[in-house]
Amino acid sequence: MSVLIKNARILDPAANTDTVGCLGLRKGRIDYRGIRAPKAAYDEVIEAKGLWLMPGIIDLCARMREPGQTQKATMRSEATAALAAGITAVCLPPDTRPVIDNTAVVNRVNRIAKAAAGTYVYMLGALTKGLEGQALSEMSALKQAGCVGVGNGLAPVANTLIARRALEYASSLGITVHVVPLDHALANGGCAHEGAMATKLGLTSIPVSAETAAMRQWISLVEDTGARVHFGRLSSARGVALLESAQARGLPVTADVAVHQLFLTDADIDGFNALAHVIPPLREARDRDALRAAVRSGAIGAICSDHQPHEADAKINPFPLTEAGISALETLLPLTLRLVGEGLLSPLQAAARLSLGPAGVLGIERGGLGVGAAADLTLVDPAASWQLDPARMLSRGRNTPFGGTGFSGRAQRAWLGNS
Repeated sequence: MSVLIKNARILDPAANTDTVGCLGLRKGRIDYRGIRAPKAAYDEVIEAKGLWLMPGIIDLCARMREPGQTQKATMRSEATAALAAGITAVCLPPDTRPVIDNTAVVNRVNRIAKAAAGTYVYMLGALTKGLEGQALSEMSALKQAGCVGVGNGLAPVANTLIARRALEYASSLGITVHVVPLDHALANGGCAHEGAMATKLGLTSIPVSAETAAMRQWISLVEDTGARVHFGRLSSARGVALLESAQARGLPVTADVAVHQLFLTDADIDGFNALAHVIPPLREARDRDALRAAVRSGAIGAICSDHQPHEADAKINPFPLTEAGISALETLLPLTLRLVGEGLLSPLQAAARLSLGPAGVLGIERGGLGVGAAADLTLVDPAASWQLDPARMLSRGRNTPFGGTGFSGRAQRAWLGNS
């Protein structure tokens, strides 16, 4: 079906353009772009005056819970929620059950995703077999099977020698290694940021050094190997400083941040609010502000959801025993639009952090609106006023600290082009 979208504000980060015009879609590709409507006929014509048209959102970290944890969610439920939220592609971490450490699991996930018939699903392969941190995975086979990177999720790598060999192997294959920087010895099983709030609540804490010590180790190994490393879900001002220093020296390192880290702080866990229990933990206001500044400058080039849907029982135990994570697909775009409303980002910068930046990390040809590009698009109504009701979320996970929050702006429609 062909579609013509007229008079939209077209945000194209790949071309660094922000213009009002028309876009035509035909056979899964963009076949027209211009100020005026084309003479060619289209099956559907959408008048989009006052709406924004941007590349489809690419979410760098979303757990769909299938295979392995379908009591929490399914690929079908989460793919449906993602597409309705303007997300046309998600990237799965390797910590499914079974772990994505061989081609059989890659093929299985692909079959499940195809049957779900929703958003595109990309995968990270496991850096080590079984995510056990000991023996390296068959990265070459995982790449050939379609994995867009490798990582160990939140699981530790046994030692720096294994980490270095992993980077050497990945570098030889041109694969990006995705790292969630967390020194597990320093984290010591904690569940909250090391600060006044954790002390008040009597919670075992995770110091900022758990992030920065891990980052320093990986950056040192990047200096030795030249391997590409992407730091996922940064949480601290000191982590931002290390990232910026490495980038200033020309090292091939990138980073993303979970959107909740740009709004919440450790104050939000007061009263043992398990809906704000996340790993890495929410930190202090100065950390949040440093993350925001890095998103604005582009040092952090991508904003992700870090989507982790849970069943209700996962959040009702005493705080340390609850499962970490937020159901976040449906708040990724609205919260990012709030950054635009606050003047932190321009609309074009927001589109870049949600599409072009993530596409570059994954090495996929997405994130632009040029003629001939795949028609992965999100149409946004920036003025739509609404309130998040967890009971009405499309995700099976209703675990969000943003329940009852009022938003301005949401996805109106999304299209998937040719893969």
